[in-house]
Amino acid sequence: MVEWKISDGLVDYDDAVAQMEARAEQIAAGKADELVWLLEHPPLYTAGTSANIEDLTDPDRFPVHTSKRGGQYTYHGPGQRVAYVMLDVGKRGRDVRAFVKDLEHWVIATLAEFNITGEIREGRVGVWVTRPDKPLQADGTEAEDKIAAIGIRLRKWVSFHGISINVEPDLEHFTGIVPCGITEHGVTSLVDLGLPVEMGDLDVALRRCFQQVFQD
Repeated sequence: MVEWKISDGLVDYDDAVAQMEARAEQIAAGKADELVWLLEHPPLYTAGTSANIEDLTDPDRFPVHTSKRGGQYTYHGPGQRVAYVMLDVGKRGRDVRAFVKDLEHWVIATLAEFNITGEIREGRVGVWVTRPDKPLQADGTEAEDKIAAIGIRLRKWVSFHGISINVEPDLEHFTGIVPCGITEHGVTSLVDLGLPVEMGDLDVALRRCFQQVFQD
């Protein structure tokens, strides 16, 4: 069984990490069920294990937290749904690449519920959408914006950290970093794409699509 938890209000990042790590330990010890935790954070930047300090372009803007998840710099804040996944990858095949692909498919399936076509790009972390409404890129291809981020860590084959989907965050807040080290593409959200999606609607879609992909 996978437990689902939804937190109201804004959850402190360090408190969330402490709770994730404690739950992951309990899951690894067979003392707790797996958990998907849906929440929002106050505005902050996180630096993953591959972060380059040059990509933190406005270090005094928001708190910066060093994270043990994979990846580079990301932004979290109000209007962004964070889904932390504490899942037993050991019991789910012990294939980290397949697990990350499942996370990607989960995000893509969830976006499809709102008629958004999310796509994966080789060499770029996260989920992307094409923007035919924007000018073409210098190479003549369509513009693309990032709508979701993915970053996990495993300990004793139990995952923590997870995904984030932009529902209606302040997109200007992303300008204090180079998101995931990528300079040539932008960031978008469901509302920016013209979809007035409520957080609760996204949560319903996340749970339904999770069950389809992970068969909890």
